[in-house]
Amino acid sequence: MFPKKAEELELAGELADNEVVSEKEQGFLQKTGWFVLELIKLAIIAGLTIGLVRYFLFKPFYVRGQSMEPNFEEKDYLIIDELTYRFRGPERGEVVVFKAPVNNGDYYLKRIVGLPGERVRIADNKVIVYNQQNPQGIVVEENYLSMETAGAITQQLGVDEYFVLGDNRNASYDSRRFGPIKTRDIVGRTWLRGWPLTRLSKFSAPAYNL
Repeated sequence: MFPKKAEELELAGELADNEVVSEKEQGFLQKTGWFVLELIKLAIIAGLTIGLVRYFLFKPFYVRGQSMEPNFEEKDYLIIDELTYRFRGPERGEVVVFKAPVNNGDYYLKRIVGLPGERVRIADNKVIVYNQQNPQGIVVEENYLSMETAGAITQQLGVDEYFVLGDNRNASYDSRRFGPIKTRDIVGRTWLRGWPLTRLSKFSAPAYNL
């Protein structure tokens, strides 16, 4: 009888050891499952955050074409600020991205020269703005240009209209051709050039004599 009891005790001990191992494995699996679940949650949150930032705050754009040279060149990678114009209107000199008035689904990059309510006249290779501060008109000094502004046009802007021009005036399709743009069509202002790294820069509106 005693040996039998000894065998029973030994067998019971083995069962106890197996139960202990099983509990460790179960705990490991629980921890692994929790870790994987947390990774999935973090990935979802990160994806939503990036999506919201890109949709409501900032958008990346690549420059195509030569209409804004030499200040913006082909394949420049730009970050567009979509938030600022939710609190204030665009300012003269800011470079904006807007929906193309003629090509559905396309976007243009131009500089704002005329503001709502102003009258813009281009004559004798000059841009002249008429507003409350300058009822007789004043020539806009654009020190960022490397050429004069060709054309002859007079445009009265409405309460939500902007007159935009490309910096490369001889190669730009802009308000001289398609007229003013509407506030609703503006996506945002050019905030940062992220690429190439040698031209990394933050943008702001230049000072004018108006």
